[in-house]
Amino acid sequence: MQVGVHLGFQNLHGLPDYEFFRKETQLAIEAEAMGFDFAAMVEHHFTDYAACPDPLQALSYVAAKTKTIKLMPAAVILPWNDPLRVVEKTAMLDALCEGRLHLGMGRGAARREFDKFGVTLHDSREMFDEAALIIMDGLESGYVEADTKWYKQPRAEIRPRPQGWSRDRCVMVSMSPSSCEVAADYGLKALRFSQGDWSKTLPEIDKYRNTFREKHGKQAPPFIISDFMVCFADRAKVTDYTDKYFAAQFRQVANHYEFMSPHFKDLPSYATYAYMGDMAAARGGPDKAYKDYVDGNLIGTPDELYEKHLMRKAMVGDYEIIANFSFGGMPYEDVYEQMKLFADKVMPRLKAEEPVPA
Repeated sequence: MQVGVHLGFQNLHGLPDYEFFRKETQLAIEAEAMGFDFAAMVEHHFTDYAACPDPLQALSYVAAKTKTIKLMPAAVILPWNDPLRVVEKTAMLDALCEGRLHLGMGRGAARREFDKFGVTLHDSREMFDEAALIIMDGLESGYVEADTKWYKQPRAEIRPRPQGWSRDRCVMVSMSPSSCEVAADYGLKALRFSQGDWSKTLPEIDKYRNTFREKHGKQAPPFIISDFMVCFADRAKVTDYTDKYFAAQFRQVANHYEFMSPHFKDLPSYATYAYMGDMAAARGGPDKAYKDYVDGNLIGTPDELYEKHLMRKAMVGDYEIIANFSFGGMPYEDVYEQMKLFADKVMPRLKAEEPVPA
């Protein structure tokens, strides 16, 4: 199993932005020394919910400070980025990190971000589907050209020329039935965020795997789960930090994506977010709904985390993890404590496991 860290850049500490951004980015560098396989970073804009406007640029800094850890934007939001520039920046960083880059792609879900870029949630499905093909073809061929509904691009040669790229190095955020279908059709590894009861996602996961096999004649790769994680040796500290910091970050999630707003009901390609809104309403609002959210993520002592992982693996099959240890304004000394404990006590057990038979 591959295990990584996922940096969310959520600034609820009250720190100046420059200081906070340096501290958060340093986690990716320390992750290599702790034995993590991946360092992943989000793309988000404009608010304290998450403030990393260019993960490829931030990962360039990490590349210069590390030797072996794989680097992944998780994800570049395609409707907010020109495909030609994504290919150029991806090829440039891949050259600098000597082939350690994996490209994560997503389509975004927050109106407050789409509005600032002058595009709409309604168009995100088409924009993503077109841009992803343009980007993957560009990385594989070394040229970018397009004549689609959303993108008109004369043939352009990419320099530095991409090297060794295939779709095996591309990942797609897949949080809805339509996204799972596109990921399988395009032959991409899927990334899912923990957002509740995993049994409810099994139809989507199964369809992704079946469609992938039918389209490409081989088994789908293990999908990636992004977990918000609380890991301490003291059970009382786990409970305290979950209620304090996990609850704070979930309120940020609910507010940022407007889970309580009915607008997702008019967007079938955002069915998961509509479900989250219904769940929050049924439980009396985001402040209480976060407890269901906790159940989907890996929260507990090291032994509890591993047991919860085994239960999830028995349900969903093989998967990989990128874990977010820094959220809700948690002090960085505590972030490091739980990262190190997870790396020492849980990660070796995860990496020693045998794959689930197909």
